[in-house]
Amino acid sequence: MALNCVNSTVSYSDSAKGFPSFYSYHPEYMIGMNSYFYSFKGGNLWRHNTNETRNNFYGSQYTTTITSVFNAEPTLSIKLFKTLSYESTTTATDTSHAAWSCISLNTDLTDGNPGGMLQTYFVQKEGEWFSYLRTNEDNLNWKERSANGIGTCIGRTGNSATLLLEFSVSPGTIISVGDSVYGVTLNGGIATTTPAFNGTIIAVKQSTTGGNLNTITIDTTVAGATVPSVGQYIMFIKNSVAESHGARGYYLEFKLSNNSFSPVELFSVGSSVMKSNP
Repeated sequence: MALNCVNSTVSYSDSAKGFPSFYSYHPEYMIGMNSYFYSFKGGNLWRHNTNETRNNFYGSQYTTTITSVFNAEPTLSIKLFKTLSYESTTTATDTSHAAWSCISLNTDLTDGNPGGMLQTYFVQKEGEWFSYLRTNEDNLNWKERSANGIGTCIGRTGNSATLLLEFSVSPGTIISVGDSVYGVTLNGGIATTTPAFNGTIIAVKQSTTGGNLNTITIDTTVAGATVPSVGQYIMFIKNSVAESHGARGYYLEFKLSNNSFSPVELFSVGSSVMKSNP
């Protein structure tokens, strides 16, 4: 039995005594007859389960998704979810678009979507397809360990393409070429503006004798970059994908997607989990 809801079609299983799945198609009427399932759409009659192209309804192609949760000891301890793996009848390099992608990762301690993994991220290990949990490329979270402050900019030289920013303190040893630089105006140690993107680092110089010889050189031609001002507090953040540390939370919700045109089976999904010790 199937019910046509507002956003999806819900199926009911007599044997399971529940609603096991949702479907993307929206028929006007449905009926079973002679061991076949029929539906009506736009005044036309359609017989289901006879088309070899899966996920195709009324001439439109859809994508399969499955959402589930890793929820061991949900309120006893904060976990660090490091990896995601799956077993399936398909491979992560299947050229027929039959591989699985993880399009959403959320925990109860994260805001929004901290990550997603393309099918190209997965590699085969011991019979499973495996990937480290990665943060989205456009994700910007100043609470992450990859975000750090440098200090107040005391001097600025250069042209509109590259700028040399001077500091009275060392930029530190974590900073490196390729990091993204942001500037913010402080008042009494409190930010009065939203951090503005200033460009990417192309050179770092540490002073070995003290004084104002600590500098970073930034490329301001990157799209969206603005020129920082002297007196602003300068910060940097590393590449969010490369510096991913996993996802922290009491539980992890994931959403897998598959756009295969042929039958696909998903046997299991797993994760490497450890207790978080911040």
